[in-house]
Amino acid sequence: ETGYFYTLFGENRGLGKQSKTLNKSQIQMVSNHLRNGRNGLRNQTIFLLSVKIDLRAKEISQLSWKDVCNSDGEVDTQTDFEGDIGRVVPLHKSVRENLIELFDRHKKYRAFNINTSFIVRTERSPFTTFQTIINML
Repeated sequence: ETGYFYTLFGENRGLGKQSKTLNKSQIQMVSNHLRNGRNGLRNQTIFLLSVKIDLRAKEISQLSWKDVCNSDGEVDTQTDFEGDIGRVVPLHKSVRENLIELFDRHKKYRAFNINTSFIVRTERSPFTTFQTIINML
């Protein structure tokens, strides 16, 4: 099962397995399961960023609020992701809905800054590494 998530997040470490493709019902089942667990909104958002807009764990860990918010400070309909290669990625409806809800939560943190805060954070840290992203799910 661990190897499955490694391939899901583009971190196949020589396991010799082909990446699996999830169908719509499997995506919905995993998404619902993640949402109902501890840190459900965060974990579901990570999963949706991976399967809906095809971001790798490293890209997810580097994604900040300035990448997904427009000049009015609202979650936009696309992301200007500047990871390994600069690219503009449209945000899937379900990803955008999760990001809006997560943004409303993050704005309440004392140290929140739209220009420097990351989308994925842990309870103890305002950022996370790609390895942590892989281990979370």
